[in-house]
Amino acid sequence: MFLSMEDRENMNARERFLRTLRFQEVDRVFLLPQWLWGETVQRWHKEGMPEDVHINEFFGFDRYEVVPINMGVIPLFEEKILEEDSEYKTYITSYGAKIRERRDNPELSMPEWLEYPIKDRKDWEEYKKRLNPDSPMRYPEWWEDYKKSVKGRTYPLGINAGSFFGWQRNWMGLEKFSCTLYDDPGLVHDMCDYTADFAIKVIKRAVEEIELDFALIWEDMAMKNGPLISPKLFREFMMPNYKKVTDFLRAHGIDIILVDSDGNNDELIPLWLEVGVNGLYPLEVAADTDAVALRKKYGKDLLLIGNIDKRELAKGKREIEKEVKEKVPYLLSQGGYIPFVDHSVPPDVSFENFTYYLEMIKKIGSA
Repeated sequence: MFLSMEDRENMNARERFLRTLRFQEVDRVFLLPQWLWGETVQRWHKEGMPEDVHINEFFGFDRYEVVPINMGVIPLFEEKILEEDSEYKTYITSYGAKIRERRDNPELSMPEWLEYPIKDRKDWEEYKKRLNPDSPMRYPEWWEDYKKSVKGRTYPLGINAGSFFGWQRNWMGLEKFSCTLYDDPGLVHDMCDYTADFAIKVIKRAVEEIELDFALIWEDMAMKNGPLISPKLFREFMMPNYKKVTDFLRAHGIDIILVDSDGNNDELIPLWLEVGVNGLYPLEVAADTDAVALRKKYGKDLLLIGNIDKRELAKGKREIEKEVKEKVPYLLSQGGYIPFVDHSVPPDVSFENFTYYLEMIKKIGSA
């Protein structure tokens, strides 16, 4: 949905972002800064990308920021190495979990989760003490100065608005959390209720004192074949808390509310829409997520970000062209879509391939 050449004027990043996600015409595609693995950047430096540049500026991405509020545990747990050898390290993380990970390549390998900080109600009551919404460390030290710096800005600014499955799963582990939904539903209700209230209390000051553009909710609550929780249980435990948070956000003028969830979330999309969430990313292709099909099914009810298959970017120019041309022109023409690789770009994607992909997006997104 692009303005005609005679009506086209350069918009700033904030205008471009908001108009894109409100299905209005824009001057060009919004270029969302891409997630990159550290090893990917190291490879690209070896292949010719300058080492003394800001990556977002170098690639021409639009500016996009989130208010720097601390939503984690305060104080952090003391990190403690329990065991290590030439291959593995076992340690307590700053979030209280006991994990074992490879020493040679921790970024690109999955750690083995050995123990989680919450096993029962007693653990939860102790853990909750580190989730004090009124901790002074939640906000930047020079908050008044920060507020002044974002007033009249030319870029979109959002806020993290919590999590109603992802956090809880990380606190208990997927297996334990899934069993607790049945074995002690009262505990799960308390965890989900508390985190919704916690999120609102933490972000209230920012939402009331800054004119924000969007909100992000992190979940990662699906796998290749579908969600990690049934729609029935999602409705019981998560939906009332989503509604509390989305009602609060919308009452303060934030009408772009996006969920970050990998995997195939098709069964959950109608439930998210029901509670006021209206956007989903990164639309993982390996989990059979199809942004074109979602646009045709949900029309302007659902905002879409992502769905560019990272695996295709690792191949050749022909495959990259096919991937982009089959999706991006149609989705941009319909509006409410921002192109984005369907997760962090892995190190098997060359600098040449990524540059070629991005130039295609820029060309199609300015036509």
